[in-house]
Amino acid sequence: MPTSQRARPKDRREAIALVAAELFCARGYHNVGIEDIAQEVGITGPAIYRHFPNKQAVLAAAVEELVTRFAGCVAAGADAPTPGERLDAALRALVRYTLDRRGVARLYQWEARHLDPGLQAGPAASFGRSVRALRELLLGVRPELGRRDAALLTSAALSVIASPATHRASLPRAKAEQTVLGCVATVLAADLPAPENPPAQGESPGDAGRFALLPRRERLLAEAVRLFDERGYHQVSIADIGQAAGINASSVYTHFTGKAELLAAAYYRATSRLEHLTAAALAGAGTPAEALSRLIDTYVAYTFDQADLTAVYLTEGENLPPADLRRLRAAQRRHVDTWTGLLAELRPGEEPARVRFRAHAALNIVADLARSAGPSASESRTAALLRQLLVTDRDAAPAADDGR
Repeated sequence: MPTSQRARPKDRREAIALVAAELFCARGYHNVGIEDIAQEVGITGPAIYRHFPNKQAVLAAAVEELVTRFAGCVAAGADAPTPGERLDAALRALVRYTLDRRGVARLYQWEARHLDPGLQAGPAASFGRSVRALRELLLGVRPELGRRDAALLTSAALSVIASPATHRASLPRAKAEQTVLGCVATVLAADLPAPENPPAQGESPGDAGRFALLPRRERLLAEAVRLFDERGYHQVSIADIGQAAGINASSVYTHFTGKAELLAAAYYRATSRLEHLTAAALAGAGTPAEALSRLIDTYVAYTFDQADLTAVYLTEGENLPPADLRRLRAAQRRHVDTWTGLLAELRPGEEPARVRFRAHAALNIVADLARSAGPSASESRTAALLRQLLVTDRDAAPAADDGR
């Protein structure tokens, strides 16, 4: 049975925002219309406009609700007497809210970018304050951490908390809470290796012209991925991609039939690269522990090197043609099965669904840190974090309660 059941708000406006948030996360903002939201709520399309002037306003309300709830969870233990108790209360509240609203936990990260700029500032500021407050709670428990390391561990913990929104593995509610909290506890207790020296100043991977020497087809693919990542699939045209690649828009069609084929080609490219790298990493391993260690290093290096491609892979799947989407989801499942198979051998006493929750938590950490945690989140530090999460036994959380 599912981890939790959605509780419908009594307030109609809140209900519309919640349903819309679930649809936006499931299908993507641009693939959901007012009529889709109305049908799911059980009202007519015009009735939506009694509460919201347009779809942007619906998204803004959904994001505001999520950010407000996030802040409330972080403040849940404000009256607790010790830093450890305050942190524990905040984490438990966050995990419970995420499991209650599993379908919307990634709304802020992936769909809030579609808000008009004037509507983004308020939620961004509120979310940032809450993340910093959570970091300060961690520093109260681990004062030996520097602020950057505390920020890195906080980001990783939030990735774990959000990870149930990225998969469909099912556990009874108490076990789901215990499993996620256990992973969070391991992450926040992790020992990070010393940070590497900062990279030398000079041309960065993001500088213009970095794809100039690629063949035309490869240049189009690279620029499409970059633009899809920056703006979202629906905000990018064939003309935009051609211009970025230095190719006449009409010439793009000699390589691809349209934007959907470009997106599918990017997905197949990512899948193929990952499959080959994974096979090469595992081929030389002598034990499950060595295989997992090699897999961690390979996946972290690949994701950090291809952060924009990974983001597009995670966010734009619903825009693929149905046949491509089915094939690529099957490939995604095979990749996750590789992780869970190795983990199952290393953790023989852990039930399969818990193993799957743990694997998705690890994969989510890598995807998030590769993109947004700053220079302190290097490949070696991320890999070290994953080893502690997946291999050690330090992740025992207090027994889950009965839903207080």
